[in-house]
Formats: sequence, C-alpha cells, structure tokens
Amino acid sequence: MDFELTGEQRAFAQTARDFALNEFAPHAARWDAEAIFPKDAIAKAGELGFCGLYAPDSIDGLALPRLDATLVFEEMAAVDPSTTAFITIHNMATWMLGTWGGPAVRERWGADLTSGRKLASYCLTEPGAGSDAASLKTRAELQGNEYVINGGKAFISGAGSTDVLVLMARTGGGGAGGISALAVPADAPGISYGKKEHKMGWNSQPTRTIDFDDVRVPAENLLGSEGEGFRIAMKGLDGGRINIATCSVGAAQGALDAARRYLHERQQFGKPLASFQALQFKLADMATELVAARQMVRLAASKLDAGHADATTYCAMAKRFATDAGFNVCNDALQLHGGYGYLSEFPLERLVRDARVHQILEGTNEIMRVIVARKLLEGDTDIR
Repeated sequence: MDFELTGEQRAFAQTARDFALNEFAPHAARWDAEAIFPKDAIAKAGELGFCGLYAPDSIDGLALPRLDATLVFEEMAAVDPSTTAFITIHNMATWMLGTWGGPAVRERWGADLTSGRKLASYCLTEPGAGSDAASLKTRAELQGNEYVINGGKAFISGAGSTDVLVLMARTGGGGAGGISALAVPADAPGISYGKKEHKMGWNSQPTRTIDFDDVRVPAENLLGSEGEGFRIAMKGLDGGRINIATCSVGAAQGALDAARRYLHERQQFGKPLASFQALQFKLADMATELVAARQMVRLAASKLDAGHADATTYCAMAKRFATDAGFNVCNDALQLHGGYGYLSEFPLERLVRDARVHQILEGTNEIMRVIVARKLLEGDTDIR
C-alpha cells in the first residue's frame, strides 16, 4: 500500500485549492447568507473539468478514478462545503447519464453537463420514500414511444435551477425490481417545483420538491434497461457516499486550519491560546480524527475503483465515520473559537451547519450501520 499521492495528484489538488480560494472564498459567506446559487462559479469549475471528474470520456468527462475525484472535492469543500456538495451531486448524475444513457441522451446533455454549462439534479427521494428508497411511488408508464410520468420527489438539490433530472420512477411492479431510471428535461411540460426550502445549512444550493403531472419524455431517455433503475441508483450512491464523506473531510480541514490560526492569534491570561495544554490536546484529537476519516474515505474510493466485491460496505463505513468525525471536528473548532465561533464573521458556524446534513443524506448514518452489519452477519465479508 502506498499512502502517498503522486505528483500529478498533488498538482490536481493544488489546482482545486487555488480555484476554491479565488472563486469560492470571497463569496461563500454571502452565498450562504443570501441563499444564492452560484451557477457562474460552478460553470468556472466546469471549465477546469470539475463538473465531469469521473464521467466517461464519451461525454467529454475526465474519467478519473474516484480517488482522484476526492482530492478535488476535499479542497473545494474546505472553503465551501455547500457549493461543493452540489457539484458532487451533479457529478454523480452526470456520470449516470454518461454511463447508461443512449446516444441521443448523451448527445443532448453530455458535453454541456461535463463542462458545467448545464446542471443536473438527482431525483430519488420522495415524501414517503427516504431511507426505504425501493418503496418509491412515482410512476413512468410506457405509452407508444413515450414514458408518461406522474408522482413527486422531495429534498432535491438544485431543483428549479438545473437543466436535466436523473429520475428514478416505477415502470413495473413493487420493490426494487420495478424501478427504472430516466433523463427528464427539467423544464418539460407538467413539471412543477415547490417553494425553496429554508434550511439549516446548504444555503448556496436550492432544495425543492418536484411534482410530475403527465410529464412525457421519449422512450429513448431511459437509462439502461427497464427495471435496472434501482441498481443504477445504488451504484450512484456508492460514489455519492464517498463524495459526501469527502465534503465532510474538507469541511473539517477548513475548520482545523481556522482553529490553528486562531489559537496563535487569540490571547487570554497573558498567553496565546496555543500555549494551553488542554487546547493542544483538543487540537491533536481533531487532527487525528480528520486523518483517520480521510484515509478511510480514500480506502473506500480505492475499493470502488478496483471493483472490489465489498466496495459498497467500505463506502458505507467511510460515509458513516467521515461524516460523524467531520461534523465533530467542525463543532470542536467552533468551541475553540469561543463566542467568536458563533459569529457569522468567522467561517465556523457555516461549516458546522453545512456539515451537519452530511450525516443524513445519501443514506442516513443509521442506514450505513444497517448496510455494514447486514454484510458482516451474512458471513461472506471479512474486514481486514
């Protein structure tokens, strides 16, 4: 095992770091405070290839390993977890479209998505189907050469501001085997969007419900085959869990860096805070948890890149551990700032709010435990 990054990987990470400092850092607090979706900044990320990091080259994606993608996402999330998290979701939806979409779908949307000129939303969750995604009720009935879609989705990132929806809908009977995936134009007749949700964090990306009322799309917009949608969704979520875990690692790194600076700058009782052993110990624990989380995420990404039989289990473990650890590091960094950490002039309260939702989405951390425990108890997994 080699834990060192290559020179090329380091250069790629540095490019992402420089981009985030130039394009995100001056504006992230305002985007959060005013709930601005920074499409222009995301398009600039697309110019560097960051909107199609692991999408196939058939749609002009970079086709990078998931491990390399984590390097980019971590650097950007250290500055702005909310905007970066949307970019990760866009990457996931774009990868799905490029991997399972037919020629017409790839031609219509592929290059525009990988370039960031257009954006994608991932539509799986419903009001009554969150953790139990296989129970979704949105239907797509094949009528001639079109699918007619009826139903609704909830908690959709980017909804109302994106160009294409990667939609999971029921084309067959109950359960996972009756679900298919479709690429749906976001402005198709019959689609309506709910109000923009007021959220604790992730304010630089809109979240809305979506209703489908006799929405018609060509049959060629099917991704993969009928009944393959749930498998596509779960494959997407393996990578999505790594992505969100990486955003937590990035947020934690940003928080740790801020805490280190503050401990040197702030003085109490005639000494800098950095001289107090109790605070040194706290900082050491934060750094240790952060490194452990980062290495677990990179291990899971490597397993996914290698097509390892237990990649899903590793992705679940990484997501559970890194999102818990990342939130805790952000929260501890806020505590080290004292009252100043609670003020919006400092980035800590934003990092805490943005990191909190990572423990919920892409499968709650309770569901991650279910996935890991179930695999262990089947007896065919040996975690070593």
